[in-house]
Amino acid sequence: MALALDDFRRRGLRVMDARALRESFEMACRSGDEVPQYFYAQLFLRAPEVRSMFPVSMGAQRDRLLTALGHITSQADQLDRLTPYLQQLGRDHRKFDVVIRHYEVVGECLLATLAYFLGEAWTPELEMQWISAYELVAQTMAQAAVDDERVNPAWWQAEVVRHERRSVDLAVVTLLLNQPMRYTAGQSVMLELPLMPSTWRAFTPANVARTDGTVELHVRAVDGGLVSPAIVYGLNEGDVVRLGAPIGSVLTLASSRGRDLVMVAGGTGLAPMRAMIEELAVTGAQRQVDLFVAAREESGFYDLPMLRHMEHSYPWLRVWPLSGSDAGTLEDRSLAKPVLRGGRWDERAFYVCGSPRMVSATVKDLTESGIRGDLLFFEEDR
Repeated sequence: MALALDDFRRRGLRVMDARALRESFEMACRSGDEVPQYFYAQLFLRAPEVRSMFPVSMGAQRDRLLTALGHITSQADQLDRLTPYLQQLGRDHRKFDVVIRHYEVVGECLLATLAYFLGEAWTPELEMQWISAYELVAQTMAQAAVDDERVNPAWWQAEVVRHERRSVDLAVVTLLLNQPMRYTAGQSVMLELPLMPSTWRAFTPANVARTDGTVELHVRAVDGGLVSPAIVYGLNEGDVVRLGAPIGSVLTLASSRGRDLVMVAGGTGLAPMRAMIEELAVTGAQRQVDLFVAAREESGFYDLPMLRHMEHSYPWLRVWPLSGSDAGTLEDRSLAKPVLRGGRWDERAFYVCGSPRMVSATVKDLTESGIRGDLLFFEEDR
């Protein structure tokens, strides 16, 4: 990489035309799935050894590529926001044994893909913009990987020490790490099963980092999914899985800047909420927390005994189970109404996590009720 990262930080906005990057990326994306298909065909042709880094089924991977490129182009003129995202990508990609040669061939394939789909719009000036942008991306990711290598492994091995089926399609799995992992409550970890190499899925620990090295995951089998059903129905005590570096920063306590909290959880969206409550207890922070937990039926409160125990132990915590009509309907998955009926939440920060439909509907209704956008933090359950 010819251009050092510090050089970009000094003159990055002048080097890159963010508008040109966004508009050209959007133009290429008009070709839909053909874009990532062409990119990966080029990649596997030029570097066949990397094929083993990817799952057999590439559908989800193609989506991730476009999501990442969209994120990068949308923030190309906001390096202070883009840099942490790229650093996280660099750390996360260590689990694939990525080396500098791979960054180079990916850059070549990206340029070839853009040139193919943009046609006459692919000018020498635009090519230079993309070269500059990609050098920034690669430099930042590679440096983050090098820095992380000094303190963390590329992945962690974890033994299943407990596997509890809490319902027909939901399991609480306790893993024992082979070495300590540092993560912030609310972050997720990528998990790979031995029978599905290179197929990684993100799950959020329901606990803070513990001295005994255990991590608790709440997993619901997703219809049509690969990894989650295998965890719920096929994983056994004694099995060993791999975990990647912690990722994510939205659903962490730092986002709320010390405010009292309203937490809204649907299904296994409870996991990051429980972890953050545990962090508050461990650190002794004095915050009021109201946790709303939704389930279609009373039997769906798979973790209610633990939540009641925590409520009894922490006087600053109130738990509000929502079931039946309060848990929403198929037409309206919003949990905003029972939450807003629960009290006056002036200046509180709201965390929302659950199914995509629940999160979208709840956030929309909370926003329309007057909750400020800077007080709303949300993430769809994975």
